[in-house]
Amino acid sequence: MNSPKTILVGIKLPGNPSSSEILLDELKGLAVTAEYDPVAELTQRLNEINPKTFIGRGKVEELKHAVIHHSPEVVIFDEELSPRQNRELEKILKCRVIDRPWLILEIFSHHARTREAKTQVELARLKYALPRLTKMWGHLSRQRGGIGMKDVGETQIQLDQRMIRNEIHKLEKKLNQIDREKKTQRKSRQGTFKVALVGYTNVGKSSLMNKLTGANTLVENKLFATLDPTVRKIKKNFPYPVLLSDTVGLINKLPHDLVASFKSTLDEVRDADLLIHVVDISHPEYKDQLQTTDDLLIQMGMDEIEVILVFNKIDSIEDIEILENAHEKFPSAVSISCKKNEGIDVLRQKIIIQYEKRLSPYLMELEHSQAGIISQIRKFALIVKEDYKEDRICLSLRLPPGGKAKLKNILNSQEISVNG
Repeated sequence: MNSPKTILVGIKLPGNPSSSEILLDELKGLAVTAEYDPVAELTQRLNEINPKTFIGRGKVEELKHAVIHHSPEVVIFDEELSPRQNRELEKILKCRVIDRPWLILEIFSHHARTREAKTQVELARLKYALPRLTKMWGHLSRQRGGIGMKDVGETQIQLDQRMIRNEIHKLEKKLNQIDREKKTQRKSRQGTFKVALVGYTNVGKSSLMNKLTGANTLVENKLFATLDPTVRKIKKNFPYPVLLSDTVGLINKLPHDLVASFKSTLDEVRDADLLIHVVDISHPEYKDQLQTTDDLLIQMGMDEIEVILVFNKIDSIEDIEILENAHEKFPSAVSISCKKNEGIDVLRQKIIIQYEKRLSPYLMELEHSQAGIISQIRKFALIVKEDYKEDRICLSLRLPPGGKAKLKNILNSQEISVNG
């Protein structure tokens, strides 16, 4: 099946330092990921937004001629359009018009695999579509009675709005149930050190996940290839029990309803003890992508979590000065190349340091008959010293948060001698 032809419209608003080419490159990447075929591109630098059509009158005329010439099925705007702007543009251009948030929602819809992801995306799509039903159903907005109508005389658009509200209510209930299940899963992981990978979409988080855990997470050179959080144990050359989760990529102008719908997915990040913020240092807009991720983490209340900054794709940098300047600004950042397996051990060591910072010293005494449980203790605690005395075994431990409770469970409420 042929991909629908589309014209891309890039908007440069005041305060955005990015070039028009960079803005259009990302929009083009989104369009191709959503399986559209971009056949033409237009840009406009705007000082003020036209409340009726978003872009100026002259640019609307230029866009109208481009539509006549290329006959696209869709025109995609790189900014969020109001329902009125959407309606007016479709009336003028006589073809479907979508904006960046809807395009991102389409991509998420294509990539949703699990029950949770599908529910999250569908909820976000319906919430986004609800106020925009006028453009979808304008031709049906006439008085019609019939089966399923609340009143004889309820308009088609009122019926559709009511049906969508009912569906939103059902999906919200379903997501709440999924959220409760996820909370139970996360509760079972309490006391385990949790690390979450975060970053702009397509920076190499899944590749890094595979390097650190030996997992076989999907790696594609596509925006939003990962939607569902994958949680794996860091095993390779790692002395401690640490869980690593790969999360959905972030992007500039992420639809608000999508962020809200992905609450339980993002809770994997909120519950983390440590974030690894992955940045594609070879990308010309890496500074903006880094800032976008930081801003979204603040927006989602995750800015208090400890962060290791990682510059990935150092093998793709043509100018070494870029990396030098980045390290000058962020001296504690780790430079890696997942492709060439460079810097991964340095990153592992940084994670170990962060883990050990959370360990508390404890002294513990066991009877010789209890020596068999030492192997269980090693699974979550660092045994600094084992001292076998005539009548007892003295262990010098370093425990992670929640470790004392685990010890008590293992000893089945036997007395623990603690010096902390």
